Amino acid sequence: MDDPDAPYLAFNDLNSNGSSMWSDILAQQEQREVESFRRKLKYFFMNPCEKYRARGRKPWKLMLQIIKIAVITIQLMSFGLSNQMVVTFKEENLMAFKHLFLKDYTDHSSNSYAVYTQAEVYTHLSYIVDRFLKLRNITVGNHAYEKDGRYFTPLLMCQQFYHNGSILPGNETFEIDAQVEEECLEIYPVQLPTTTEGADLSNFTLQFKRLLEVNVYFTLKAINLQTVQHHELPDCYDFSITIRFDNRAHSGQIKVDLDNDVDINECRDWKVTGASPKNIYYTVLFDVVIILTCLASLVLCTRSLSTGVQLQFEYRAFFLKHFRKLVSWSDRMEFINGWYILIVISDILTITGSVLKIAIQLKALTSYDICSILLGTGTMLVWIGVLRYMGYFKKYNILIITLRAAFPNVIRFCCCAAMIYLGYCFCGWIVLGPYHEKFRSLNTVTECLFSLINGDDMFATFKNMQQKSYLVWLFSRVYLYTFVSLFIYMVLSLFITLITDTYETIKQQQSDGEPVSELQAFISECKDHPSSGCYRVEGRSSTCLFCCVRRPNDLQERLEC
Repeated sequence: MDDPDAPYLAFNDLNSNGSSMWSDILAQQEQREVESFRRKLKYFFMNPCEKYRARGRKPWKLMLQIIKIAVITIQLMSFGLSNQMVVTFKEENLMAFKHLFLKDYTDHSSNSYAVYTQAEVYTHLSYIVDRFLKLRNITVGNHAYEKDGRYFTPLLMCQQFYHNGSILPGNETFEIDAQVEEECLEIYPVQLPTTTEGADLSNFTLQFKRLLEVNVYFTLKAINLQTVQHHELPDCYDFSITIRFDNRAHSGQIKVDLDNDVDINECRDWKVTGASPKNIYYTVLFDVVIILTCLASLVLCTRSLSTGVQLQFEYRAFFLKHFRKLVSWSDRMEFINGWYILIVISDILTITGSVLKIAIQLKALTSYDICSILLGTGTMLVWIGVLRYMGYFKKYNILIITLRAAFPNVIRFCCCAAMIYLGYCFCGWIVLGPYHEKFRSLNTVTECLFSLINGDDMFATFKNMQQKSYLVWLFSRVYLYTFVSLFIYMVLSLFITLITDTYETIKQQQSDGEPVSELQAFISECKDHPSSGCYRVEGRSSTCLFCCVRRPNDLQERLEC
């Protein structure tokens, strides 16, 4: 007799088998998704050569960086020579002005040039005026007076002194009105220089008891003709010269100093024969090519950074969905390629510097210093960025990994050491400053102590300490010996040990084959070789340099093997 429950049992068995099959299908589908995403991550972290074998993708960024290094270096060398001529012209003119207008000046007397008697002050002032009036006959340069319309601008001699005062050192009494007054005398250059040996300053009486300083102001013009030999248009220079007699200390020594402010302008009218002006436009065209190259690099690197950020969010969501785990911050930061950020900064600096360089060559701007800083920093970062591609080789990669791994500990160590260093800086500045030239300002103290850490100029630092105060001299010995012992034998040794320990740890991890992060452990389970064909995507070509800009759905592509 047939069992009445047989159809029901058969139905349950069929339903159970169907659920099992459905679970297997879902498990297989999830496994394929995991493998596909793992393969996608592996492709993202491949080097350019592996990506080319995986998909036939041309290494545009690599080729662009090689071209960029070459052209930017050539540009920097060209601008460096031009900037060197500008700086040399300024320095040589400053030295010429000191020899022209400072009486009995020598090259080694810039720090000790001073006058000590009232007669010497008047003699030096008369000498300055006389040399100014005779400039055309004595200078070997192409210097000339500045014109304001039809007339030459005058030499201005000004003295600053206290409004009123009675100073009696013998009675140890004084009365000073702190209000400062200024009295000036104008001396105009004439068409023919004066023939007298000195200028008449009888109407200019100095108030030595109340005198603070005497300043002499005048402006000279010059043209830098040496740039013609390098196929560049010469610039016109305005030298605003200031000669200062400083008596603020009233110590019996009046220090004399000459300084100038330089303005570079485009010459109003010019004519150059024997040199082709087209070379200037060739240089401008070369700079435009560099700007376009850096723009292309900027676009590609920015796109790669954007891709890394999006993939980082996708990786975080994927792990949360499939493994119910939160991704660590260090794993997330591996998607942000610091080398691309370095290249982007370099491109921005180079583009800005190249624009300024074009403006300088067209005589629209004269910001040589700003341009040199931008181009120099950009070139430095470009060459540092080469380390990214050397890091693809295992023997070179250990250096980069060591620097990256040791960086956080190095920063923390330097912060602690900086507290001790600053303490020594302030102490040396206050105590030793009046007795030692290298401790006169906080800036020179930091430079001196940093030199001591590196063992530079150590004996001179000890020897040049003045012995006017035995207590301070004894303190200086304790100060210098403790600083050298602490920083050279302890701090510097610990700093080196910190880096070497990180190096040994990284080296051991590489020899043992241990993954250094959960992300790398997840990717290492993918055993597909780049040339296996598993990474190829149907219906896409990568033969165009900027075709990547027209692919908005890169992260949604599925990699099937």
